[in-house]
Amino acid sequence: MFNKILIANRGEIALRIIRTCREMGIKTVAIYSTADRESLHVRFADEAVCIGPPPSAESYLSVPRIMAAAEITNADAIHPGYGFLAENADFAEVCAEYGIKFIGPTPSQIRKMGDKITAKETMLKAGVPCIPGSEGLLKDIKHGKKIAKDIGYPVILKATAGGGGKGMRIVNEEKDFENAWEMARKEAKASFGNDGIYVEKYVEEPRHIEIQIAGDQEGRVCHLSERECSIQRRHQKLVEESPSPFMTDDLRERMGEAAIKAGEAIHYEGVGTVEFLVDKHRNFYFMEMNTRIQVEHPVTEEVIDYDLIKEQIKIAAGVAITGKNYFPNMFAMECRINAEDPFNDFRPSPGKITSFHSAKGHGVRVDTHVYAGYVIPPYYDSLIAKLICRAQTREECIAKMERALDEFIVEGVKTTVPFHKKLMRDENFRKGNFHTGFLNDFKMEPDNQ
Repeated sequence: MFNKILIANRGEIALRIIRTCREMGIKTVAIYSTADRESLHVRFADEAVCIGPPPSAESYLSVPRIMAAAEITNADAIHPGYGFLAENADFAEVCAEYGIKFIGPTPSQIRKMGDKITAKETMLKAGVPCIPGSEGLLKDIKHGKKIAKDIGYPVILKATAGGGGKGMRIVNEEKDFENAWEMARKEAKASFGNDGIYVEKYVEEPRHIEIQIAGDQEGRVCHLSERECSIQRRHQKLVEESPSPFMTDDLRERMGEAAIKAGEAIHYEGVGTVEFLVDKHRNFYFMEMNTRIQVEHPVTEEVIDYDLIKEQIKIAAGVAITGKNYFPNMFAMECRINAEDPFNDFRPSPGKITSFHSAKGHGVRVDTHVYAGYVIPPYYDSLIAKLICRAQTREECIAKMERALDEFIVEGVKTTVPFHKKLMRDENFRKGNFHTGFLNDFKMEPDNQ
């Protein structure tokens, strides 16, 4: 087992990793930018190293500075968390060169799943259902139009190096193709430095349902059931839950088997997530694989009583998994509390938190790195807390979440708490009648605050 782990991340996920490491008797090293000097992950780590100024490129994305911090603290492993360098194959390779274990999949596995074209080809060979579309990148507009006509409109253009909804455009008719093509390529180039585009059939009214998997160094892969992630805004998840209200026993079994095939196809090492789109007829299609821990991993932890961070660390240390598949025995839901103004198009709201009171009580969990007096910097993701509730039924879980949201007080900045309160009262949401476009017509009015 490792003696000391450096956490190459910040905020709530860094603190989450520190907690598990402490329970396992492993020393921790926090890295931080000057903007994060007062963050709780810095306070609770055994050691902390400042690696640069606020811009991510000069701190959390600076591989030389991170490796220097690992060397001077004698860390024998690095946990990347999520975001930043978590799915960066080059970073994983540098760790190996320095003799430091990267807690995650191998560089080869990251590359195979990081490029969406390669990932789709790999999944097709493994027998995992994929959405009809182009076999590789589009050569030009003419090529794209031909494939779109063959598979039928609507279609969606996607950046091969994409993520977070960047470089994506839905095209309903051929006359709109050229404009969508130019916009998708321009956004992809600006966001990822790669303007490669491919096209797929657009699945109407889709559900976004993902399967959590774990794989060890011996090639064993298991699944830990599903998470429902369809409540999204601009392809960014806001609420996740397990089990999905749309799921059936048969669908869960088939999707679980497909996710295991996906992991086995690349001999996946670590914990990861296979993401699917599921249409209204319960046909499912591979979308992508996230080769890291997910923001929403607590949902799975709560419904099967399983520490995913601990499992990540054990797998990286060479410990074998049981190979057993897990299924939900409770209901859990996570609301992402972001420092954003839901009454002003979710505009970021950095600044000083003047008052902070997190929800408590039976079946309530809050993962956060903030406190009263903490200053939310404007340089990073706006997530400040994750509110997770667990109960015996979905109805009880929603009732618990409503109560917890009423108790959750953050003053000094705007947050998404009012949005979540309204969502919990929505009749269609309560009935489980929603899809990824559900929030398109969801209006937030100031008098609801």
